Amino acid sequence: MADSWETKYGSRRVRRDPPTLEEAIVAAQGLSDELDEQIEIAAGFMDLPVEAVRAEVLKNVAPGRVARLVTTGREGAGRTVIVERKARRGRPNET
Repeated sequence: MADSWETKYGSRRVRRDPPTLEEAIVAAQGLSDELDEQIEIAAGFMDLPVEAVRAEVLKNVAPGRVARLVTTGREGAGRTVIVERKARRGRPNET
């Protein structure tokens, strides 16, 4: 289909928005669990140097928030267990 065409309601055109770096990072996170691979994938999507993407990814990484463990069940099938750590707020430290 062309970028613009005529309909009975008038001319129409396709809006083309290039993806943002944030969208590329989210897509890369869906493709890989490894941080280095995510950085390389996002850099490939955006055609940017790896160092520029690495700086942006490391800004948004929350260390220690989620840990994923893969264990084997009785039948040998892998099971994923996700452990989330939540900070306690509003409680004073008691000594």
